[in-house]
Amino acid sequence: MSATIQYSSEKLTIPKLLEKKIQKETITCLTAYDYPFARILDEAGIDILLVGDSLGMTRLGYESTLPVTLAEIMVHLRAVRRAVRRALLVADMPYGSYHVGAKSAVKNALRFIKEGGAEAVKIEGGRKRCRLVERLVEAEIPVMGHIGLTPQSVHFMGGYKVQGKTPQTAEALLEDALILQESGAFSVVLEGIPQEVAGKITRELRIPTIGIGAGIHCDGQILVTDDLLGLSFSPKPKFVRQYANLKETISSAVRKFMGESRTGSFPGREESYHLIADPASKVLVKHGAGR
Repeated sequence: MSATIQYSSEKLTIPKLLEKKIQKETITCLTAYDYPFARILDEAGIDILLVGDSLGMTRLGYESTLPVTLAEIMVHLRAVRRAVRRALLVADMPYGSYHVGAKSAVKNALRFIKEGGAEAVKIEGGRKRCRLVERLVEAEIPVMGHIGLTPQSVHFMGGYKVQGKTPQTAEALLEDALILQESGAFSVVLEGIPQEVAGKITRELRIPTIGIGAGIHCDGQILVTDDLLGLSFSPKPKFVRQYANLKETISSAVRKFMGESRTGSFPGREESYHLIADPASKVLVKHGAGR
C-alpha cells in the first residue's frame, strides 16, 4: 500500500519557497483561472498557483497569449484570490503591460497586488528585463522571472521552439538567469530548454527554478492545469503528462443528462417538488411548493 502524502496547511511565502530549495524539497506549481479549480488545487496542497496568460488559450479561445489584456487577467485573478488560502498566488503580466516603460509596468503590477490580491508577478525575458525587475522590487513587488521559450516572444522566436540547444545559447540562458537573480527575482521559470542546461542553471542559482519542458533537475515543476487534466483542445506538448481525461468525463456526463432528459427518467421524484395534501378537505394546497 502506498504511503499517504501529508500536506502542510501553513501559508506558503517567498522565504519558505527559498527554504524549500535549500532543503531540496520539490516545489509544485499549476495554473488557475477560476474559483472552483483554484480552491481544489489549493486544498490539494499545491505550492504556487499562477494566474497565467495561458488563460487566453484555455478559457478565452485565443490562438496565443498575445491578445490577453490586463483587465482579463484581473477578472480571473480576483476569482482565484477568493479561493486561495495556502498557495503563493502569482499573476502573469500580459503582453504589452510591461513593455512600454517602467512607470506603466510598476503601475500595472501594483494593480495586480492591490486590486487583484496577487502576492507576486511574473514577467518574461532575461537580461533585457533586469532594470524593470529592479524597479518592481524597489516598489516591494516580488518578481518571478521566465526565460527560455517565452510565449510572448513567439513572433520574435519564429514559433514555439526549444531554446538553449547550443553551447552559446545555453551559456546565454545561464547569464540571463544569474542577472535576474541579482536584479532581485525570487525565482525563475525555465521553459522549453534541454534538461542538462536547466540542471546547470539550477545548480548555479540561489533562487528556485521552476521547470516546464526543462527536465527533472529543476527545483520545481509547473504545468498548465488544463493540459494535466485533459481539458485542452490543442495537441499535447512533449513535456506534458496527462493525469486525467476530464474532457471525456464531462462529455459523457452531458450525454447522459441529455439522454435521461429525453427519455423522461430525469428529473425523478426525488429531484422534484410536490404539493401537500390537506387531509381535512382532500384538496391539494400549495404550501409545499417551492420547498
